[in-house]
Amino acid sequence: MSREVQKFVQEAGYDPLEDRCIIVKYAPENLSEQFAAFFNSEFYVLQMCEHEIVLLPFNTIWHNLRKDVSLVLPYGDIQSVELEDDMFNTVITIRTGTDTIRLTTQQAALSGLRSSGHFAVLYAGSFKNWHKENLEGTLKALKALGNR
Repeated sequence: MSREVQKFVQEAGYDPLEDRCIIVKYAPENLSEQFAAFFNSEFYVLQMCEHEIVLLPFNTIWHNLRKDVSLVLPYGDIQSVELEDDMFNTVITIRTGTDTIRLTTQQAALSGLRSSGHFAVLYAGSFKNWHKENLEGTLKALKALGNR
């Protein structure tokens, strides 16, 4: 995990879990939204913490991580988590008692050539793609949240 991500999460008052962060975007609902989303550069770090999931946004102009928490989702609020492969991405659908949150993450195989790899390497301090390294374990851990 990027030390920068870990530092921001700790400064926000959360306890990040090691190797449980990936790059995500909000998932489009339909084909029209998919077209518009192709040009959308709003990426987030999804960080699993001790008791919750937090999303940290990237600055869309400078592509640096903003010291801001966009979403906090306590594990106790999560009723289900579904994963669905969609071409080169995986859609993560998280359902709570009141909301459905749909996120998309770029699959590991091509992430080095895509935005997730760019952001992950940018915040690793080296050429290490932590998104790719963390993806399988993070998706497995997310799926387990919905099976409690």
